[in-house]
Amino acid sequence: MINMLAAIPVRALFARLFSLVFFLLAFTLVSTTVMEVVRHLQSGQQLMEALIKGVNGSIIALAVYELAMVIRSEYSGRSESHDVITMMRRTLPRFIGTVCVAMSLEGLIMIIKYSQLDLAGNLYYPVAIISSTALLLAALGVFLKMAPSEQKNSCE
Repeated sequence: MINMLAAIPVRALFARLFSLVFFLLAFTLVSTTVMEVVRHLQSGQQLMEALIKGVNGSIIALAVYELAMVIRSEYSGRSESHDVITMMRRTLPRFIGTVCVAMSLEGLIMIIKYSQLDLAGNLYYPVAIISSTALLLAALGVFLKMAPSEQKNSCE
């Protein structure tokens, strides 16, 4: 057992450990979300409110799962390329896209909730969330535009 652990590089060992932690966290989030939706429906709350909470929890679980997949695939030593820029060009759009979906859904849910409760003064928070989502997407676009693409052949 000790010889097997010695053969695994530290980077791959930590990648497996962190990806396992995030996989377990994503599974826990999905399980908790399903139980919460069922509990809300059984207690007689509105269907739409229960489903919105379910979507919100599911998107967060998806973001955590995507983070676990990125860690597992890029840092476990199985990656064919160790170039940091190439690795980031592959993984950042997927992860940031998932985070942006989660943030925009959260902002839209807050707008709907505050509008229904006549709390128009609190609309600054969801507007800030949606604005930061747009800024994050713009920053991703700038990064992808400025980062060098795949290595060109020297013959070209």
